[in-house]
Amino acid sequence: MWERFSFYGMRALLVFYLTKSFMLGDKAAYAIYGSYTALVYTTPVIGGLLADRLLGFRKAVVLGGVLMALGHFAMAVQNVQVFYVALGLLICGNGFFKPNISSIVGRLYAPDDPRRDSGFTIFYMGINLGALLSPLACGYLGERFGWHWGFGLAGVGMLVGLVVFMRAQPMLAGIADPPPPRPGARATLGGLSWEACVYIATLFAVALAWQLVQHAALVGTLLSLFVIVVLIGLVVYMLRLEDKTARDRLGVALLLTVVSVVFWAFFEQTGTSMNLFTDRNVNRSILGWVVGASQLQSVNPFFILALAPVFSALWLYLARHRLEPNTALKFGFGIVLVGLGFLALFIGASTSRRTGVVPLFWLVLGYFLHSTGELCLSPIGLSMITKLSPRNITGLMMGTWFLSSAFAEYVAALIAQLTGVKDGGNIAAVLPKPSETVMVYGSVFGSIAWVALGVGLLVILLSPLIARRMHDVR
Repeated sequence: MWERFSFYGMRALLVFYLTKSFMLGDKAAYAIYGSYTALVYTTPVIGGLLADRLLGFRKAVVLGGVLMALGHFAMAVQNVQVFYVALGLLICGNGFFKPNISSIVGRLYAPDDPRRDSGFTIFYMGINLGALLSPLACGYLGERFGWHWGFGLAGVGMLVGLVVFMRAQPMLAGIADPPPPRPGARATLGGLSWEACVYIATLFAVALAWQLVQHAALVGTLLSLFVIVVLIGLVVYMLRLEDKTARDRLGVALLLTVVSVVFWAFFEQTGTSMNLFTDRNVNRSILGWVVGASQLQSVNPFFILALAPVFSALWLYLARHRLEPNTALKFGFGIVLVGLGFLALFIGASTSRRTGVVPLFWLVLGYFLHSTGELCLSPIGLSMITKLSPRNITGLMMGTWFLSSAFAEYVAALIAQLTGVKDGGNIAAVLPKPSETVMVYGSVFGSIAWVALGVGLLVILLSPLIARRMHDVR
């Protein structure tokens, strides 16, 4: 919860900080946001592998938390190069934290425990409690009193998260400890322990991320190559598995991970195009009080918190009656629902062409549909990875799940650039009227809706074939 408080607090402010403090144009801000979020979801592949092989989940989570806290506090310094260094710290810290905290949750359950999906849904509630509170608190401080106040509060949240995690170690009963040394493996490299080498390499990784986040096109190229290498490596590993059941299950995990890219590329318009659409084209007045655009990012996690217990209970109820949808079907439902959410935004924009001011109802309806789609896919995806992956590569597969999100984030930034309406400079001088921008956003949202509906329906139709390859894993 506290780690997500810090992450989503910063995320709610990032595009506004770039466009209103550094006075960047929409496309430039989207490019930096896309580079950052793509790298944030790429590094978990490496962080998961290092935890599997060397550090263990506990040390990886602590290292990630320390780096992220430093990054959030550095964000409070209003200097462009310090800003990029802060993003580098956040990128590398997230790589160690994100896959391994999820892997710890998976280790709490036996492989055949029917409570696993519901357990991950409860875990997801904790994530979204942080995501609910942070835009309200960090967004309020950032927009009303200064950006550094919002970013500083995000850093405090990360420190609290570290304290909670360390105090709770006895409850994990050793499941997050480092793996035993492999027989015959060298204990040191050049006189340094492998663990010390990881910490030194992390410093170089921060410096690399500091540079990469400033070059969106290079990030896209490297990310594409990295995705190809990881997928080829996992496919080769899958084909060499002797157990056919294990091969089929890993194949399904890889297929659904690829499918998830479509969902996240559309869903992650939240932090970019939907954020600026909310700021510029949505009537944010409630009983005379104008809500900050960044604070409205709390609507999605509010619905997650409200609906997660319902979905958790629903999956268990359907499982008891042997009616629970298989994982592929849940994925299809999720993509269809995100499509319906964008259809709501398109309708809202289309019916507000004259004034360009969209009633808040349409934004809230869009977030509601996106949230229901998220509950059908995101916690189920985390659970799927822990159920279908061979145990010795669970951390790597969890990282690969987040790698798919990284590629989706990069694609999301490219999609968002289609809505760019400000070139930079003095915002009051160059920003068009709401009536001139509303359908720039609306037409893109409409196109997203139809593509998502088509892909979602295709996944639903293929779900029986995919389910058979899971060999009784629901």
